[in-house]
Amino acid sequence: MKLGWVIHYVPDVAATLAFYERAFGLSRGMLTPDAEFGTLVTGETTLAFCNEEFARHGGSIDFVPARADKLAPAFEIGLVTDAVEAAYAHAVANGAVPVEPPTRKPWGQVVSYVRDCNGFLVEICSPIST
Repeated sequence: MKLGWVIHYVPDVAATLAFYERAFGLSRGMLTPDAEFGTLVTGETTLAFCNEEFARHGGSIDFVPARADKLAPAFEIGLVTDAVEAAYAHAVANGAVPVEPPTRKPWGQVVSYVRDCNGFLVEICSPIST
């Protein structure tokens, strides 16, 4: 098996896609005509967003929704770049909430954190050297 996509449930798919385009410079893959589902071009694995109500599948699936004014869910979206400092500054200037500025870790990787428009934690980091 391989990881094909990650889907986050959000209240407004179109607004979330626009935020990621603006804050992180990602490109839109697609948005359904009813704006219930959309994707971003992120490499081999697709980052997708689905409307919360549509995702509940008529009540058969339940979850705790992410919200910007609540604690971040216990996972992160990791975006890798060689220009962490510039990407972090760009994201914050375009609406991402700063959590931790770029910091060089003992293993050499530069790591920073912001929160997106829905409260999801986004790591902006350099590649890990192997």
